[in-house]
Amino acid sequence: MAAPLAERLRPATLDQVIGQHHLLGAGKPLRVAFESKQPHSMILWGPPGVGKTTLARLMAQGFNAEFIALSAVLSGVKDIREAVERAQLLQATSGRPTILFVDEVHRFNKSQQDAFLPHVESGLFTFIGATTENPSFEVNGALLSRAAVYVLQPLGDEDLSQLLLRALTLDEPFAIEDEAKAMLVASADGDGRKLLNNTEIILRAAAQSGKQTIDTALLQQTLGDALRRFDKGGDTFYDQISALHKSVRGSNPDAALYWLVRMLDGGADPRYLSRRLIRMAAEDIGLADPRALRLALDAAETYERLGSPEGELALAEAAVYLACAAKSNAVYNAYNQVRAFVAKDQSRSVPEHLRNAPTKLMKQLGYGKLYRYAHDEPEAYAAGEQYLPDGLGDPVWYQPTPRGLEGKIAEKLAYLRKLDAEAKSK
Repeated sequence: MAAPLAERLRPATLDQVIGQHHLLGAGKPLRVAFESKQPHSMILWGPPGVGKTTLARLMAQGFNAEFIALSAVLSGVKDIREAVERAQLLQATSGRPTILFVDEVHRFNKSQQDAFLPHVESGLFTFIGATTENPSFEVNGALLSRAAVYVLQPLGDEDLSQLLLRALTLDEPFAIEDEAKAMLVASADGDGRKLLNNTEIILRAAAQSGKQTIDTALLQQTLGDALRRFDKGGDTFYDQISALHKSVRGSNPDAALYWLVRMLDGGADPRYLSRRLIRMAAEDIGLADPRALRLALDAAETYERLGSPEGELALAEAAVYLACAAKSNAVYNAYNQVRAFVAKDQSRSVPEHLRNAPTKLMKQLGYGKLYRYAHDEPEAYAAGEQYLPDGLGDPVWYQPTPRGLEGKIAEKLAYLRKLDAEAKSK
């Protein structure tokens, strides 16, 4: 049987790779690595179908290295051990470098990821991990510190159009109407593999019906629901998630439900939507209604237990609640302000009275000596106490809104600052 279209069109050289110009253009990191013939361990982070596996294979080819591939979905410790033994044998027999490629590396647990560390350190192989998840959260810090992280972007419409042209002219040439081309490109949502899979289905249908030109009627007949999300105005995936987020922020439950259902109807991953709802609860509602974050988390867990379609109702409930909840981005703003301040500020020491003193020497140095235990103070509050580093003053980054529970928080903080002022004036 003929290989799938996506495999037959897999680039054989770096110049055949479509997209990722920010990494592969002249003077860009991966282009420089290829041209210098100096491989290094890396994590390729990006959505499906953007070329992570292809780049790993091309690196092995470009560096004249042996290529060992593992899938974290299918592999375990035994497979890791066998891969290491194979790399050791190759090193002893051929002397060629080895590239060990791990697809979906985020699926490996901590101990499995740790198994690579000594061999990366010793130079037994160059490690390349591919992941669709944020490596900051899904890849061990020790492994992350030994690998460069490169972010791959979804393929743009121009890139997908170029890929489609290659597919249509690979064997027997087919023509395609402009509207059908736009629909086919849009249905891929930045995923080259999805585009080629859809194209392969279309080409097979066109050949069976004797058509030499692909039109919208053939697309609708062959792909059907796969195109539905783009039939109503051509909205893109990211436009729709933006509309959902802004509807929640704007306290419009009907619009929030509409965009949630549009995305579910169009084939969006409910798990992705649940993660975005959690983000909305933290960013746009915050402490005005702390229950919102818990409800969003519960909705995500409910979906994990029930799946589709039953679990989608929990996501709808969360979307409506978030839209109706009191809104505050005070914590979001304060967090961003402190991040920006810390990034530019010097490294300030912890005041001595706040330091822990578990040893005799540390006690002799005065650590914790003047610390005031809040529970022993009136109202369980050490009025006038200093908790920030010396010389920082009294910045007020967190400014609660008067909405929801945060209104009560604002009143309490105002009262505590009054006690501080009175204590410092004595």
